Amino acid sequence: MRHVVGEGIFEPLFGAARHRAFHLEVQDTYGVADEVEALRRWEAGQAYEPEEQPASWRAWDDLMVETAGRGVVLERLRVVTVPHSDYTRWLLSRTDIRIETGESVRWLPRHLADPDAVPRDDYWLFDDDTVAFTTFAETGDFMGLSITTDPGIVDRCVRARAVLWPNGIDHARYADSEYTHAQ
Repeated sequence: MRHVVGEGIFEPLFGAARHRAFHLEVQDTYGVADEVEALRRWEAGQAYEPEEQPASWRAWDDLMVETAGRGVVLERLRVVTVPHSDYTRWLLSRTDIRIETGESVRWLPRHLADPDAVPRDDYWLFDDDTVAFTTFAETGDFMGLSITTDPGIVDRCVRARAVLWPNGIDHARYADSEYTHAQ
């Protein structure tokens, strides 16, 4: 397993993807530095205009549009606790942007999933042969990627996707479900 940090760490992985990139998110809150101001404003009911957003957000959106444009299926599954954390509610309010860039987003309430089927770590699975675990400090700060092609580890991630993805609820349906109103 190799660990990579810094800007541009995702581009080679998405650039090499041919068929699918699947992202599993299992945390109810993150402390990613470039999201702090957006979350603060959202909590205060204030707008966060596109021109104010960090360049990293625009770069991510461009990467997703380019990747989807090459025919790579982009899937994101968020396993979340109900009632939702403020962070999850903020993500719900911003998920339409993910969909506009080409991602298919599903939500899975944690209580509907077999706990043994839900990995403890977030990861990206590329073409069922490469896994990039997203690593975070205890504070929630993003610390980089730990990348592996180890067949045993990749197989566990492929199996987790096979079990969890079909049980996820499409974003449009989830956004209007009893789970989002359980606050």
